[in-house]
Amino acid sequence: MSERTAPTSPHPARAAVAAFVGTTIEWFDFYIYATAASLVFATLFFPADIDPMVGLMASFATFSVGFFARPLGGLLFGHYGDRLGRKSALVITLLMMGVATFSVGLLPTYEQVGFLAPLLLVVLRFVQGIAVGGEWGGAVLMAVEHAPENRKTFYGAFAQLGNPAGALLATGSFGLIAAWDTEILYDWGWRLPFLASVLLVAVGLVIRFKVEESPVFDAVQDEQPKGLPLGYALRTSWRTLLLGVGVLPVAVGGYYIVTTFLQAYGVTEVGISEQVILTGLSIAAFVELVVTLGVSWLGDRYGTARVVTIGLVGVGVLALPQFLILETGSTLLIVLMLCVMRVAMATVYGPIARVLAQMYPPQARYTSISIAYQTAGAIFGGLAPLACTALFAATGSILSVVGLLIAMVLLSIVCLARAPRYRDSELLTSA
Repeated sequence: MSERTAPTSPHPARAAVAAFVGTTIEWFDFYIYATAASLVFATLFFPADIDPMVGLMASFATFSVGFFARPLGGLLFGHYGDRLGRKSALVITLLMMGVATFSVGLLPTYEQVGFLAPLLLVVLRFVQGIAVGGEWGGAVLMAVEHAPENRKTFYGAFAQLGNPAGALLATGSFGLIAAWDTEILYDWGWRLPFLASVLLVAVGLVIRFKVEESPVFDAVQDEQPKGLPLGYALRTSWRTLLLGVGVLPVAVGGYYIVTTFLQAYGVTEVGISEQVILTGLSIAAFVELVVTLGVSWLGDRYGTARVVTIGLVGVGVLALPQFLILETGSTLLIVLMLCVMRVAMATVYGPIARVLAQMYPPQARYTSISIAYQTAGAIFGGLAPLACTALFAATGSILSVVGLLIAMVLLSIVCLARAPRYRDSELLTSA
């Protein structure tokens, strides 16, 4: 077998921008649910006479459903993307997410239809989970596989920019409604971001249709293994799949501890106003959006794994201070800490696209990267707010939550150190 040069695209920037726009829309849709779950769903979709903490846990349980659907979406669209192409899979996921999110904005409340309300909420959250489960892997691969070898971390980060951009739009939209009138937010204003998402989806589809298929996908069409891509991935890379899951606890789960749970804890337990938390998270999301490309550029220059490790250490160091500063009640200190933590999170999350994409062979890469990422999302992301709420309820101490986050940091560092690092030129071979 002889090595051949990895194919590149003449338009890597176009693919990167399309990945950014698509993931921004997907994550906006996903995060407006997370924001609503922490602020309004507990009172709107569950009985009014239950304990507020129980209602919050029930709301986070519906939030978790989306994460448990994500591995199914990754498996379904990973197979589709490895067999028929990354581009077409991404068009379908964007349509699914748009329909589900718009429908959430039309749902009746518990007061109107009883238990049918949370049931419908769970069904639509499940569809959201399938869509985002198929979206992320394809968007990352379109950005990374179009890019030249020495810029893959940088271009791959455009797909990652969709996370803070979507979060910024989500918390920003809810923040504007809360600033307008808190009563309106709890009455009908929460529906507006869900309904407005249909406009973003239309824009995303137009952009996505204009992007060429991945050149790496085109290069391996004659080398597709027999059987399912999942079977090929398990035969050739099962250890690497486990390492991929282990690399991601902080990137996918820690994020929800420092945003969704922190938001609920700050409002419910500390008494910080919704407006302060939403404003702080919006500013922090903007900061993450600004620094993500910079830290990813550093990954290409100094080593992607090295940069991610530095970010993981930063998250561990800031785990306790981020909660202690809430107790001060100082808006300035709270916003500053949220921003500093998001810089550390960006240093983890931005370059991780390239880390994962180049752990697996291209013949089943969409399937492999989606299984690793979405399984980690189900375990560490879906359960993080619920586990933190349960830990705090059981212990009465925020230290239990801090301990969980630090344990996730340590697991990520160990698995990252053991993860393989390949170039496409090493993985693409011909007889």
